[in-house]
Amino acid sequence: MIKPAARGAAVVAGSAALLAAAAVLAMAYGAVRIPLAEVVRALAGAGTDETAIRIVRAVRLPRTVMGACVGALLGVSGAVMQGFLANPLAEPYVLGISSGAALAVALAVLGGAPLFVAGVYVLPFAAFAGALATLAVVYALARAGGRVKAPTLILAGVVVGSFLSACLMAAATAMDRRYFEILSWLMGHLQPATAGTDRWVAAYAVIGIGAAMACARDLNALQLGEEAAAAMGVGAETAVRRLFVLSSLLTAVAVAAAGPIGFVGLVAPHAARLLGGPDHRWLLPASAFGGGALILLADLAGRMVFAPAELPVGVVTALLGGPFFLFLLVRQTRRTGAP
Repeated sequence: MIKPAARGAAVVAGSAALLAAAAVLAMAYGAVRIPLAEVVRALAGAGTDETAIRIVRAVRLPRTVMGACVGALLGVSGAVMQGFLANPLAEPYVLGISSGAALAVALAVLGGAPLFVAGVYVLPFAAFAGALATLAVVYALARAGGRVKAPTLILAGVVVGSFLSACLMAAATAMDRRYFEILSWLMGHLQPATAGTDRWVAAYAVIGIGAAMACARDLNALQLGEEAAAAMGVGAETAVRRLFVLSSLLTAVAVAAAGPIGFVGLVAPHAARLLGGPDHRWLLPASAFGGGALILLADLAGRMVFAPAELPVGVVTALLGGPFFLFLLVRQTRRTGAP
């Protein structure tokens, strides 16, 4: 029998290998196909095909970094939310958190806020405020009698998310000349807005996911209930507040970078949990690698299916994740008997 730790480590390693393979494929395929060997040479700076080097290093590498980081952020955010809310259906997009973050970004742009201040990518800070406020509202609406019930939480998230999405479209319309640019971003856009954006997103992802990994013990304790968590030296209320803020921050960076891409935070943690078990020491990194791979493969499919036209990555993830969410919802309803 495989020990849980060995099983979890194997899933993390497999997820990392899948992400690496997806990254290579993302840089090799598209409107212009580049041989894998040429991709490796271009990345190493040893290539001889100048066109291939420019495509790989100037276009596809930044896009791949963005996709991997955004997917990792969404995967970990979903895993954290499912952990501290004790709800397998919790996910930034479903709960309306992504819409809140996106609305805050749109309002910041509409107000003339710059992308960078003193060389620092600042849009995630606006998105963080929107994400945190939205999660607070959804949590408050779903809390009754000191408890948060799963069906109520999902319903509150859908209603709040729909309202914020309507506000978001109104804000996009008010932008007039930038309407189509904003609309493209709302459907999922992995190409960095400016040079260097991908590096800032990568830096934020490393910090945010590192912080989430430091909270793995708290998440494991919360799974056992408040009394068991207290016996382990984990204050449930304090831990939930900290995880509340952390999940909002992870979502905010992903949304500011690529728009409100849905269902990655649902699919990646579920796959990681199914294969590797519920221990967050393994679940979080597996969700990060799996989320990154999912985004890259979805983006690759969007570029290949209708080439040379591109299907936005958010549309692809919605096509995949929507039926998956309905499957989980039906299964959860049958198990609990909740409407």
